Amino acid sequence: MLDIQKIRADFPILSQTVNGKPLVYFDNGATSQKPQVVIDAEVKYYNEINANIHRGVHTLSQLATDAYEISRGKVKDHINAKHAHEVLFTSGTTHGINLVANGFASILKPGDEVVVSSLEHHSNIVPWQMLCEKTGAVLKVIPINDNGELIIEEFDKLLSDKTKIVTVNHISNALGVINPIKYIIDKAHSVGAAVLIDGAQAVPHLKPDVQELDCDFYAFSGHKMCGPTGTGILYGKEEWLNKLPPYQGGGEMIKEVTFEKTTYADLPHKFEAGTPNIAGGIVLGTAIDYLNSIGFENIHEYETELLEHATKRLNEIEGIRIYGNTKNKASVISFNIDGIHPYDVGSIIDKLGIAVRTGHHCAQPIMNFFCIPGTIRASFSFYNTKEEIDAMVDAVKKAQTMLS
Repeated sequence: MLDIQKIRADFPILSQTVNGKPLVYFDNGATSQKPQVVIDAEVKYYNEINANIHRGVHTLSQLATDAYEISRGKVKDHINAKHAHEVLFTSGTTHGINLVANGFASILKPGDEVVVSSLEHHSNIVPWQMLCEKTGAVLKVIPINDNGELIIEEFDKLLSDKTKIVTVNHISNALGVINPIKYIIDKAHSVGAAVLIDGAQAVPHLKPDVQELDCDFYAFSGHKMCGPTGTGILYGKEEWLNKLPPYQGGGEMIKEVTFEKTTYADLPHKFEAGTPNIAGGIVLGTAIDYLNSIGFENIHEYETELLEHATKRLNEIEGIRIYGNTKNKASVISFNIDGIHPYDVGSIIDKLGIAVRTGHHCAQPIMNFFCIPGTIRASFSFYNTKEEIDAMVDAVKKAQTMLS
């Protein structure tokens, strides 16, 4: 059992009021809040060891370098990567996906195929569209059913020897649906295709084991898992990272530079050009330590309770429709009220201190499938409570009365 009040005390922002009401923060799918230990770690870096890394022999540079690489090791252990050099620091999931897509520009030829799903965030659609335009490759899309689940039989039909990479999210940011990624990975590998998993929405709720999954790439963001903004990780199998060309040129990613020829640094530095977000990288390790101290099994169990409670309470509201009706879900509920625009509901309940996300959630193809302009999305974290969910339901009922 989690001591929720003790956990909530770790997050300073949760004690404030918004519009004169206690803050109820249900926009965790967009970004999570930060515990004091993470905030303190960022301050500590700038107060005590602020220096550039990998380049200096002076004491502060060595201390910063050690802390940065220790954090890389924490990520390696957390996701069970085989090697620390398979862990690349990025600015976030979008950066990681674009890095891979850019690398595949040197691999794809006209007629090759890239497979994405209908559940993707725009950051896992647009880079592949751009890649296909550049290379002449063809984009194929896995469809979904009315429950927001991937139609796996259709995925099977899409695969062929022309398929070069399959890229899908682990968990849908818009619906909370957990995808059968192990099946997708194994099936894609059976035709020789690589697989990238967008884990942005998964890592706050579970620990991915990249060796067990056998994915070729796994990208995620730090800011959704209690870490700093502007941080992220791209895991890539060593053989794939060695095969792809550098994404950016500059300092740090080189071995030797002359005007005649440049040779590139070994992994992971080949893909980490320039001065990185040093503080962010270090503090991401602190956030991972914090989450592991709570325990992901405990997080999963408690967030499942929150999801079940919210689903039950919201279904009391007449005219509600919940999207993503599947048993295999993370703690996200996306819903609408008949005859009312989601933005209007979101605006009214914000006046009551309830923070939810409204709109298409950077997943317009999903909204087009359901023929809606967007949804109201409530995304829960382990520091939320059932009482907060009850407050949200009461606020939604008030909004419905006002707008009907």
